[in-house]
Amino acid sequence: MASPTRRQFLQSTAVAATVAATPLFLRAENKSGSAPVRVGSGEHTYECHHYWGELPSSVQWGATHGVALDKSGLIYITHQSPAGEAMDAVVAFDADGKCVRSFGKEFHGGGHGLELRAEDGQEFLYLCDVKNRQIAKLDLKGEVVWRQGFPEQSGKYKNAKGYCPTNIALAPSGGFYVGDGYGSHYVHQYDADANWVRSWGGRGTKPGELNCPHGLYVDTRPGREPSLAVTDRANNRLQYFSLDGEHLSYVDNLVYPSSLDVQGEVMLVGELDSRLTLLDKENNVITYLDDDPAWRKTVNANGRRVRSQRDKWVEGKFVHPHDATFDADGNIYLAEWVVGGRVSFLKKVG
Repeated sequence: MASPTRRQFLQSTAVAATVAATPLFLRAENKSGSAPVRVGSGEHTYECHHYWGELPSSVQWGATHGVALDKSGLIYITHQSPAGEAMDAVVAFDADGKCVRSFGKEFHGGGHGLELRAEDGQEFLYLCDVKNRQIAKLDLKGEVVWRQGFPEQSGKYKNAKGYCPTNIALAPSGGFYVGDGYGSHYVHQYDADANWVRSWGGRGTKPGELNCPHGLYVDTRPGREPSLAVTDRANNRLQYFSLDGEHLSYVDNLVYPSSLDVQGEVMLVGELDSRLTLLDKENNVITYLDDDPAWRKTVNANGRRVRSQRDKWVEGKFVHPHDATFDADGNIYLAEWVVGGRVSFLKKVG
């Protein structure tokens, strides 16, 4: 039985040249040369190391989107390069930020959600490709096991244009769930053989309806009935469902939640509006990893233009967190939806 493990764009040649020239530092200190800025509180305190990872010359970051870790500790990042020539959409790094390999030219410009699971002793990546409106299963070297387009059996779509999958959640049964966050706002359930089972949702604000089901996670934390948590992003909330799609509850007061990860009893919520939040097993807030309303107003002003203005970014503050994942030691890797991409390493010090 499979067991769960881990887990837009440049507009001109001038901007592209600026981004390409921006150096990427390996767990760098901040630009002033002083000690890294800390966020969080108590035992959940982290040092922020921005611009993590050393890219190979063959890859130019586009907006960085997905993060997943394998059992050996390699970190896989998806991105959407704006380059005219196809380049690898997935880059794998070791824990020191050195590139180990890259792959996925066939997903160029579309690399989005990424999850990873061990199945019968082998690990596989589950990837969402928003450009080609498909999901795919790959081994850790990038060999494609299968690809799937929109679920015709669901009866929810006239054609592929209504389907744009953003993320996948992995079920204990070996099946999985797909969030159609940029398409028609449904969640689709599949069995362990990648056969469609059921669909639910659709755009709206009522219980069971969704507005951008962007990120998903099967929540099996101790003391909780296993259920599917969905980031109902444009409704600024999480929505919980039973594993067969029945609406259960909400978690409110979030700011454009985009991603979910769990370690022990703690849930990590990546919020596109400049914040990371840690929740306990009852989904009460433990702490925010930077919660600054004034900064949030700045990054959301003028059509979120700051995402392309690196000179206005502030050390220890996030612009647009898109996906965040714990490693085995409780550190966090964060990919942000910004022009030219940015990966940050949040070292746990609390």
